[in-house]
Amino acid sequence: MTSKRSLFRRTAAAVSAGAAAVVLAACGGGDSTGGHDGHGASAASASPSATASAQAPAAPGQHNAADAAFAKGMIPHHRQAVEMADLAPSRARSAEVKKLAEDIRKAQDPEIKTLSGWLASWGEQVPAEGAMDHSAHGTSGMMTAEQMDKLKDASGAAFDTAFMELMVEHHEGAVAMAKTEQAQGAFPAAKAMAEAIVTSQSAEIAQMNKLLGKS
Repeated sequence: MTSKRSLFRRTAAAVSAGAAAVVLAACGGGDSTGGHDGHGASAASASPSATASAQAPAAPGQHNAADAAFAKGMIPHHRQAVEMADLAPSRARSAEVKKLAEDIRKAQDPEIKTLSGWLASWGEQVPAEGAMDHSAHGTSGMMTAEQMDKLKDASGAAFDTAFMELMVEHHEGAVAMAKTEQAQGAFPAAKAMAEAIVTSQSAEIAQMNKLLGKS
């Protein structure tokens, strides 16, 4: 009898231990698979990086009022420079002036498209075609309507001189606008364009002044 009772107790203990092990295993499985806690913690820790990754492409798109002002001002400014440059093939005498005009057109035409694209992507209004702020003459180097008419009427050496004198002033206005963007803008691509404008147009100013005998 004693032997049978001992056997019964050992069997009951084993069953209890087994049950306890099953319960513990179930609890352990809950932590790893029910890992709603584990998974949630992992998701929580991943969410900042996921958010950062989602925001990363947007970071370069950040812009401020100075960027918008730069684009809105430079578009009509560039359009007028291109309009001036388009007169050169049929009016200029100097091959150097014709080449300079072509370089200006090739550089500024694509920039107009880029600037317009930025404004559209920012939800800003793109200046209408033909919208020339001639009142800005003297501050941004924009030509007046009268100056543009006189240039259109000129030809030969007179055109070359008038074109370069007016374009020097025009470029100086663009360089000033670009330097303002460099100092106050936030949009990296706009600041990079501004830097390129300062470099290229400063070089063209020096070239034109040399051709005019001013340096």
